[in-house]
Amino acid sequence: MTSGPGRPRHTGPLRPGSTGREQILDAAAELFTVQGFAYTSTRAIAEAVGIRQASLYHHFATKDDILDALLSSTVIPVLPVADALLRYEVTTPEQAAARLFALALHDGGQLAAAPWNVGVLYLAPELRRPRFLPFQAARERLRHCYVTAAEALTGGPSPAGDLAFRLVESIVNLRADGLAVPESPRQVAAAGVRIAGWSGAMEPVEEAADRLLAAEVPDLSQR
Repeated sequence: MTSGPGRPRHTGPLRPGSTGREQILDAAAELFTVQGFAYTSTRAIAEAVGIRQASLYHHFATKDDILDALLSSTVIPVLPVADALLRYEVTTPEQAAARLFALALHDGGQLAAAPWNVGVLYLAPELRRPRFLPFQAARERLRHCYVTAAEALTGGPSPAGDLAFRLVESIVNLRADGLAVPESPRQVAAAGVRIAGWSGAMEPVEEAADRLLAAEVPDLSQR
């Protein structure tokens, strides 16, 4: 007996993930980052998962929806942590430096640890479509968190926060060029803090940032 339309072709999963949606996203992330969004069809994604194309559409109506889900996964999970960090009151430059370091370290760590380097798609021309305005708004909100954190260190309006944000996103380019190392998120976070004007010792700043993240990330992951 042959399987009906929309039924899986294979008995076992070809991709990591506990659900069909997760497996589709993993396959799409690989194909989009390796051969480009425009050159990847939904049929190719379905074949990489080992399902029929019709099954893919049970999870995502369009290829744009898949791209949006992948891009959002690089920003949306960071926002609750960023918001929590900004709620911490800072009264000294060292505390402000630690808060900015913590934000950059967490964000950069997510970009560095993702299975596929999805951030390379940030400059894809397709992102100019209105369909991706919510993602762009989320990314802008994250950038503003950097600006706010940096201004607490600089003492007023400054381009330092935007520069720190761009530095963290440079991890995407490091990965693409094969130059990323496990220390990259910390190195980039330290550079962002220096750009914002911190000239003191970095070790106490890093230790304080680690304490901030240890206090916030486990709590937020349980919500």
